[in-house]
Amino acid sequence: MTLAAKFQQALAATPTFSGVDQMLRVDEGSRRLECHLTALEPLACAVLRLTLVADKLATLTSTELEQVAQNLSGRLTYLLEPISPIETDAEGCVVQMRSNPPQKNEDRTSYYELLVARAGQLTLCRYTRTPGQPRQVVPAELTREVLVRLAGDFVAATS
Repeated sequence: MTLAAKFQQALAATPTFSGVDQMLRVDEGSRRLECHLTALEPLACAVLRLTLVADKLATLTSTELEQVAQNLSGRLTYLLEPISPIETDAEGCVVQMRSNPPQKNEDRTSYYELLVARAGQLTLCRYTRTPGQPRQVVPAELTREVLVRLAGDFVAATS
């Protein structure tokens, strides 16, 4: 069974909840998917962080990490905003991706941030920022179907 299929199965087996944090973890070989959930309902969920840990990423150059980021950018077209690379730290071997453009309204700006790091991780979070305040991580509200697809795209990017 693939890592993405294991994730889908584990998500389906998790009882619904709200108001508490729960970590969902699945492993396959040298890869691990971790999903920090704050709510899980029959159709949707609130995801604070989705991380794929993969040893393969630890061997990539910054140019190869940029290629992984571009691949993900082309795949993740189903989120609220398109995500694209905005900065590469060649020394730290991290590619930072963000919503482009972010979602803006009168009192806040919200966006996805995805880090592709040679530390061996792909990590997706959603942030919001109100004027004069530091940004805060907020749960991304996703359907279960979108979360499973996102996990599958993370796995595919490291295959």
